[in-house]
Amino acid sequence: MLRNRALGAATVAILKATQDGHRFGLDMMEATDLPSGTVYPTLARMEARAYVESEWEGVRDAKAAGRPRRRYYRVTAEGARALSEALERLGVLAGAPPRAATQG
Repeated sequence: MLRNRALGAATVAILKATQDGHRFGLDMMEATDLPSGTVYPTLARMEARAYVESEWEGVRDAKAAGRPRRRYYRVTAEGARALSEALERLGVLAGAPPRAATQG
């Protein structure tokens, strides 16, 4: 079932927030109620594992908005698979039937 080692709660929360459209660090902090000391190191680890990819916002866009540049993240196919497996595992641990048993 799990091709990757089990993901921690912070990783699952941040991957889910990113997949749901929260694309930069501060936005993820607000969506997950996790501190910057958790969000940014977790993002770095997820990027190293190819669960997310990042790209810096253009200087002009940030300057026009009157703020520092943002680093935008998006979930990769590998990250989406890892998140799906983690959510399924969490459901099983919580007593929900596995998805395969509820389909069909």
